[in-house]
Amino acid sequence: MEQEKKVLLDAANIVKTYGKGEGKVEALKDVSLKIYDGELLTILGSSGSGKSTLLNILGGMDRPDSGSVMVDGKDMCSFNDRQLTDYRRRQIGFVFQSFNLIAELTARENVAMTADTAGNPRIVEEVFDMVGLTEKMKSYPTQLSGGQQQRVSIARALAKNPQLLLCDEPTGALDSDTGKQILIELEKLVRKHGRTVVVVTHTQEIGKMSDRVIKVKNGRIVKEIHNEHPVSAESIEW
Repeated sequence: MEQEKKVLLDAANIVKTYGKGEGKVEALKDVSLKIYDGELLTILGSSGSGKSTLLNILGGMDRPDSGSVMVDGKDMCSFNDRQLTDYRRRQIGFVFQSFNLIAELTARENVAMTADTAGNPRIVEEVFDMVGLTEKMKSYPTQLSGGQQQRVSIARALAKNPQLLLCDEPTGALDSDTGKQILIELEKLVRKHGRTVVVVTHTQEIGKMSDRVIKVKNGRIVKEIHNEHPVSAESIEW
């Protein structure tokens, strides 16, 4: 019998609206999904579909109008600001399209600064090894390529030793070859290191390497695809 997967996050009936009156936008309409330990999940949708809003709610950066997000038996939607900050710091790693590195700090210093705020950080040198950038630790962001800067941002997220890595268009600012290298690194985190990674993207090809694909359109989940045999990131064609 196949072992039941551990649920890291269980979001149910999420509703999120921005604005009022004629300017009202229903970003999410009764969205429910689970995220399982050790999976690579792609949330796929076009611009304005609600996928980034969903990611922000899962990561505790935004609150829904209604619904629940269960984490370790607790509803994250009931957390106060301090509890949300603690949740983000201890359990979630974020990777964005923009690298957000501090130009005056070396790559190692950028990562170490985040590690210092975490409750149970990983060794900085260890996360640089995980993303294949040990030789660049003393370099400044301006001395690194776009792909290298994104790998530093992944290392920074991993330094917190998070349960879950949330990536919002992590290849969006990169050319296709460099983007593929980032996908290879994210794939390695799941397949080799046992991390859980969620990638929000508009690029359908990325879904092929994922265990599951959630398609979002007009604020709703319209399709869920289970990939029994995900392809390798190496084989993805852009």
